[in-house]
Amino acid sequence: MNALIQFLTYFRMIVGPIIFILILYLDQHGLALILFFLASISDFFDGFLARRYNLASELGEILDPIADKVLLVFLLITISVVTQSIFVTFMCCTLIAREFWVSALRDFNSRNMNTSATKVTFLAKLKTSSQFIAILIYLLSFYNGNELIQFIGNFVLFLSLVLSIKSAIQYSVDTFNK
Repeated sequence: MNALIQFLTYFRMIVGPIIFILILYLDQHGLALILFFLASISDFFDGFLARRYNLASELGEILDPIADKVLLVFLLITISVVTQSIFVTFMCCTLIAREFWVSALRDFNSRNMNTSATKVTFLAKLKTSSQFIAILIYLLSFYNGNELIQFIGNFVLFLSLVLSIKSAIQYSVDTFNK
């Protein structure tokens, strides 16, 4: 079971660059959509299985958010390139910057024995879910060539941006109030 849990985490790290290539170089939107869907649900299952079978580990707690970030960064860059929208690119860049900021806060808190300040919260899980839903909507719009679906993706990505900024502020306040 432990090998499966680790595979699910590593799968998310590997599939981000693969989807990038599938969309931008091979024009394989359907396969990219399927791989992203599998990667998205793997995020839920690796944590669920680790908790269910009491296999949670310190390494897993470190690698899980990194896997999410690798997947997220590759897909946000892909979306920016495909849409060629300044608005979408700005949102994507802001989301990526937020990920760097929160990673820096986690490192800072780890060095100062304050890891509880950046423990994953419900808001952070909601943020990740909304990001993955937005990406899924974009990939569906690329596959269908449907601009209405892409517009919905813009809206969900904006909602994700709001949640991302709110969670980053929460982590920042919790870090510097100690």
